[in-house]
Amino acid sequence: MRTKGYNQNITVNNFNISYDDLGEGATPVIFLHGFPFNKTMWQSQLFSLQTITRVIALDIRGFGASKDEDTSLSIGLFADDLIKFMNALCIDKAIICGLSMGGYIALNAVQRFSSRFSGLILCNTQCSADTKEGKEKRYKAIEDIDANGVTPFNEQFVNSIFYKGSFLNKKETVEAVRGMIFSNSKKSIQMGLSALADRSEACSSLQAVNIPTLIICGREDAVIPMKQSEYMHSVIKGSTLRIINHAGHVSNLEHPLEFNKHLFDFISAMNTDDHLNVNKYERNTKSTVVWDI
Repeated sequence: MRTKGYNQNITVNNFNISYDDLGEGATPVIFLHGFPFNKTMWQSQLFSLQTITRVIALDIRGFGASKDEDTSLSIGLFADDLIKFMNALCIDKAIICGLSMGGYIALNAVQRFSSRFSGLILCNTQCSADTKEGKEKRYKAIEDIDANGVTPFNEQFVNSIFYKGSFLNKKETVEAVRGMIFSNSKKSIQMGLSALADRSEACSSLQAVNIPTLIICGREDAVIPMKQSEYMHSVIKGSTLRIINHAGHVSNLEHPLEFNKHLFDFISAMNTDDHLNVNKYERNTKSTVVWDI
């Protein structure tokens, strides 16, 4: 029997996954967070969309409350975890939504397990693998963390992911994200960097994507430039591209109302027969989300 609510736990693939499971709907939206965040980065999306469909956000292996410091992490392993998580919750099909690293996992999963997904949402992500220089930079970061601890890396990362105006206008959001990042262990940060460096490209599989696809990016994303989203949009047939102004790498946090509206439009177009409650959605998008880090 399904148990709804925040901070649920289930054991799959030899580790414990922490997840939030809210709302009702035959085909849930599953949210995958970026590196080095956790499921709380999706609070606004779950809060706003739970009245129109079932929404699930999970802590990826090694992050948040899904603790695992013994297993070597990889994007393929994260995708395997996702499928086994869906099996454990008796979810046959889902709409998958991933931001940054979560997008890498979503692309990997859709490529390998296409029958399990009815929709794809790619946020501030890309299909490319790291260049040689990119890999070297990540491995150098791992060495620097060994030498100097995680604080310099974490602070530099925080400074890179936001649109410059957010540091003045969205201080609470910036501090919440800083809290997410610093909640990770040194080993989780290092293993996550290694997983990112070793990931495979997914660009060659984009033409095979045959499910509704929404691509969202921040116009001022300095981590993954907008041109990466434009490229994926040009290759994935029938995809929709939405660009959020005055947003960096965490567009869902910097402009949650606009981001959530894009999600709502996409989901409602896919579920016209499910009688989505638009009035409840519009009321919730005007509410304030209280961070719980």
